[in-house]
Amino acid sequence: MTLIDSHCHLNILPEDFGGPAQVIANAHQTGVDRMMCVAIGPDGWSEILELCDQHPEVYAAIGIHPCEPKTVTVTDAQLIEAASHPRVLAIGETGLDYHHFDAEAEDMTWQADRFRQMIRVAKQLKKPIVIHTRHSTPDCLRILKEEGADEVGGIMHCFVEDWAIAKAALELNFYISFSGIVTFKNAKSVKAVAQQVPLDRILVETDAPYLAPVPYRGKPNQPAYTRYVAEEIAQLRGLSLDEVADATSANFERLMGKLDPRSF
Repeated sequence: MTLIDSHCHLNILPEDFGGPAQVIANAHQTGVDRMMCVAIGPDGWSEILELCDQHPEVYAAIGIHPCEPKTVTVTDAQLIEAASHPRVLAIGETGLDYHHFDAEAEDMTWQADRFRQMIRVAKQLKKPIVIHTRHSTPDCLRILKEEGADEVGGIMHCFVEDWAIAKAALELNFYISFSGIVTFKNAKSVKAVAQQVPLDRILVETDAPYLAPVPYRGKPNQPAYTRYVAEEIAQLRGLSLDEVADATSANFERLMGKLDPRSF
């Protein structure tokens, strides 16, 4: 059995985890043999790419999180250069987030413009897109449609929406990625979606160091805990852990392309 953590932030994990090498060793012990370290902003790009160079289990997504201040900008050329590194699989995370802004009072055009830039570059590089959306999903889906994001597809990261939103994302050629939230007792709508999404379109993630699954809820998260997400999905769907692990790993490779065999 092998699992892939489709979304983590190795470069900002707590120091008491013992550093990236120890975190990766912990992951191997639970069957997690590969992970995608996702950028929040350009300040972390070089650090993430260094992790990829040092650890064959680690891949990257390069982009700008929607919660980064509007003063954080890059040119297309800068993004293309960073994302052309051979270990970069995707562009992101990117999208829209109205939760941390007063979207009714503030002009959010800057956030949409940056999102459109990320999609434009992803299409140019033919790489999938990692989407973050919070309190902004209708606008997020609209922009994905307007920009033709279905040409490259991608991941709806840390999915917490209902089945109607999941279906709309699937129709746009996106995969649905579940985090530790699916293990939370009160996450009934997320659990329901996890039962409905076609098995060949599901991914699992940690979003480490955030959103640790039960039984570690409230504590810092790490890629080793991907197993708990997969176990919950297996239980919800009446499948074995091996079946979910095999399916989600195959799904990741189908979306991202065949991964370097050095990762095994």
